Amino acid sequence: MIDTERNDNPIKILLVEDNPGDVRLTQEVFKQSNVKSTLYVTKDGAEALDFLRHDGTIRPDIILLDLNLPKKNGNEVLAEIKQDPELKCSPVVILTTSKSELDILRAYDLYANCFITKPVDLDEFIRVVKGIENFWMSIVRLPPKYQLESCYKDQ
Repeated sequence: MIDTERNDNPIKILLVEDNPGDVRLTQEVFKQSNVKSTLYVTKDGAEALDFLRHDGTIRPDIILLDLNLPKKNGNEVLAEIKQDPELKCSPVVILTTSKSELDILRAYDLYANCFITKPVDLDEFIRVVKGIENFWMSIVRLPPKYQLESCYKDQ
């Protein structure tokens, strides 16, 4: 089921990834997509938080976050996102090479919306990114923009 309310507005995606090869592959998959999207890329955790906090004109609909990042690792970024009243409703998908059970538990403990281990095989990596696109941009209902600032406030 495609969310027809979003067909006119591109989905805004923030990819937080320091591996240039993974960035290029992800960009290519989204370019070939049937879903209109705009992909923003930051290469480290500090840059990602700066992008999220200081560029009020761009609020991503979804964040694809690697764990192994320079400056601030993905867990630190995730913790800050989920503690920020203006960001905490933003869906965060962990997309990392880690298969560690400790990393998986830590990510969910910090309120990640899902945890995906990046495959090393190129075709499998493309399939995973297409799966993210299909699920998060065609099936899932993302939080409305106007409600993001108050998604957890007491009623």
